[in-house]
Amino acid sequence: MQLYHHPYSLDSQKVRLALEEKNIDYTSFHVNPITGKNFDSSFFRMNPSAKLPVFQNGSHILYDTIEIIQYIERIALVSSGRDDPTLSSREVVEWMHKIQQWNPKFFTLFHLPVKYRLSVSKFLRRVLIARMAETPELASAYHRKLREAYETEDKMQDMEVLRRSEEHLERILDEAESKLGETTYLVGDEFSLADITFIPILSRLVLLNLEEKYINTRPNMAEYWNMVQQRPSYKKVIGRYFRSWRRQRTLLKTWCYVQIRRLLRRY
Repeated sequence: MQLYHHPYSLDSQKVRLALEEKNIDYTSFHVNPITGKNFDSSFFRMNPSAKLPVFQNGSHILYDTIEIIQYIERIALVSSGRDDPTLSSREVVEWMHKIQQWNPKFFTLFHLPVKYRLSVSKFLRRVLIARMAETPELASAYHRKLREAYETEDKMQDMEVLRRSEEHLERILDEAESKLGETTYLVGDEFSLADITFIPILSRLVLLNLEEKYINTRPNMAEYWNMVQQRPSYKKVIGRYFRSWRRQRTLLKTWCYVQIRRLLRRY
């Protein structure tokens, strides 16, 4: 089994948490979307959406995050050899879909320094144009992604987009805060796939230095956040990349790559 992902991709984190929690062995392939590696023709042929993660088991390829997580759950149940394998409850699945409906893309972009966001956006558009020239048979698919990139920049001029994203996030966090006042985890007193889907959102808020505003103002969630950070899966998938030196190294390396390639006009 192979997983194409990136450590700072929210959906990649969700899938990797599931793999670690279920003790599933897999081969890891890093694909950095900031440097445009998800637009390389070999990856783009397999996944024209260019989104992460992508999970492959033989000829079976999955792109949808929730489908991947549920597939991993089924693999784990079959491997366990239990006579009465039980899939996640309806409430767990409902929470997973509820969380997944929030798109972190614009929320994240609005909280990044404008200088860096614009520089990376321009670089990625150049990457797409270069790939269109290199791979004419995929030109139409690349052109769709290029159009999406320009549409994203247009939406970044509209503060209403940020307001709607913030309101959506607040509704999820408020509901989770209420639920965590009754149970240890999102659905009952056992860690579930709902928590696996939720934890990366909290880590993104911390990465954007928004922990005080969104997490610490909710006491139940603050306690929950401190607790889930102690899980081995969190430490391996997310925690190790949040250590100051590692985070700075990863971001600096990516930024230098983008700037050097841009200066050399090598996309």
